[in-house]
Amino acid sequence: MLTVERQEKILDLIKEKHIVKLNELVEATGASESTIRRDLTELEDAKKLKRIHGGATLFQKKRIEPTVAEKSAKNSHEKRQIAQFASTFVEKGDCIFLDAGTTTVEMIPFLKEKQVVVVTNGLSNVVELVEAGIETHVVGGQVKPGTKAFIGRSAIETLETFRFDLAFLGTNGITFDDGCTTPDPQEAFVKAYAKRRSRQSYVLADHTKYGELSFAKFAEIDEVTLITSSFLEQHILDKYREITDIKVVAI
Repeated sequence: MLTVERQEKILDLIKEKHIVKLNELVEATGASESTIRRDLTELEDAKKLKRIHGGATLFQKKRIEPTVAEKSAKNSHEKRQIAQFASTFVEKGDCIFLDAGTTTVEMIPFLKEKQVVVVTNGLSNVVELVEAGIETHVVGGQVKPGTKAFIGRSAIETLETFRFDLAFLGTNGITFDDGCTTPDPQEAFVKAYAKRRSRQSYVLADHTKYGELSFAKFAEIDEVTLITSSFLEQHILDKYREITDIKVVAI
């Protein structure tokens, strides 16, 4: 099979299944693992796919926002490990901003003994925070149906009254050139606003978010500390370490 034919077959399989593992591509093409890895690198360089741990996937559309239910079903163990690791940066008595998101919400069980004060724009966070006995303040505004995040003028006006020791933010994509991005400009504005009012800001993202690009930017990568897992390939980690602080939890 010629290289161009093999690469077309790889793209067809990914379009059909959205995520394809390396061994599936080896089996489908009859090529060696090293050849497939080389193909994936070439296709990624051409912006035709994104490599992930153990395989490849398509890039997300810049304005498409998965729902909370859809996000929660993906990489749940990895997100939980990232969240637990992120909680170790919180000190007793800190005032923190906890962003809406399926990774940030996983931090809540690990904050129970820290005697923190939490401000959140995540409707899904509120019940869990209150049930955990954590002092909770909620920003106002419109609630987005998909992500259940508070957005809009009221959210910004509320945030204006607070200052944070730490902010923990979610993201839909991270790239070297475009920083941290999310599909909704209003939600991006809330994230950026919270970041500017925090002494230190962390962006929590599983390995699939790296290389993704969404519509609205809320932070340069050198403005935040990135927290991810060891599922992110080492050569990508090394590149990010040249630019910013990136913390990695071993899984």
